[in-house]
Amino acid sequence: MPESADTDGSDASEPAYRAGFACLVGRPNAGKSTLTNALVGHKVAITSSKPQTTRHTIRGITTTAHSQLILVDTPGLHRPRTLLGERLNHLVRETLLEVDVIGFCLPADQKIGPGDAYIAKELAELQRAKRKPVVALATKSDKVDRRRMTEHLIAIDQLGAWDEIVPCSATRGDQVEVVKTVLTSYLPASPQLYPDGVLTDEPDAVMIAELVREAALEGVRDEMPHSLAVVVEEMLPREGRPEGDPMLDVRVNVFVERSSQKAIIIGRAGARLKEVGSNARAGIEELLGQKVYLDLHVKVAKDWQRDPKQMQRLGF
Repeated sequence: MPESADTDGSDASEPAYRAGFACLVGRPNAGKSTLTNALVGHKVAITSSKPQTTRHTIRGITTTAHSQLILVDTPGLHRPRTLLGERLNHLVRETLLEVDVIGFCLPADQKIGPGDAYIAKELAELQRAKRKPVVALATKSDKVDRRRMTEHLIAIDQLGAWDEIVPCSATRGDQVEVVKTVLTSYLPASPQLYPDGVLTDEPDAVMIAELVREAALEGVRDEMPHSLAVVVEEMLPREGRPEGDPMLDVRVNVFVERSSQKAIIIGRAGARLKEVGSNARAGIEELLGQKVYLDLHVKVAKDWQRDPKQMQRLGF
């Protein structure tokens, strides 16, 4: 029989284009956001030394001639203590059901603990029910020596049945391309899902709120809990600006749960709030590519993490 020709004229020897979604999970502060940014090559997810920084699923998109990997960064999966914690966990579980491959981040500078076992159990159940591939990622490899890394990799192997195990350092760039290649290998054959040059599908207002949260979380005392919620109230072009030199007026409310927390965010004579505004504005101007006047206000929404009505108003 004669060989059949491809009807679309494509070369059958060429690998099919792959595109799909990958989700990075792990306990709080496992390096998920930093790895997302490293894989995309651009800042699309906020990072902080404080755990539980991420509140939204941020899609970071990395596109090549042969594939498109869409990364979904989630809040840390954990045993919830508040209504907010329960909703964040629900968000993670919903996301896991929708993606094509899961990356389980386990930081090398911390021993495997109950939080990791909790997530591993959830992933094992998902693997049995949905046959989702799970790649274990030994993050923060730059923070440990070779002996400690070997011990960590053995502990990861004993924790569950993973499709692959990959050590990496997002901050130093070690094995980031390997992680990208491994995750992409589990994506389905698919046409490109987003146009070239698109790095995230999050609205500007969401990204601005996240950048303000990131700036506000840095440098606070250990007793400052994760009671910060940020809402962008308005974004308006400044009238009367010279052509070619626009400015955007951005009004943002930062909500905390107690007056004592408000004092921490504002600082003595407003010094800390000024620093937060300066750091956030730099990131926002880089994001938007134009000058920004950032108007920050700190307000108290008492115990909002436990109040369904307040949580809804704050976007959760």
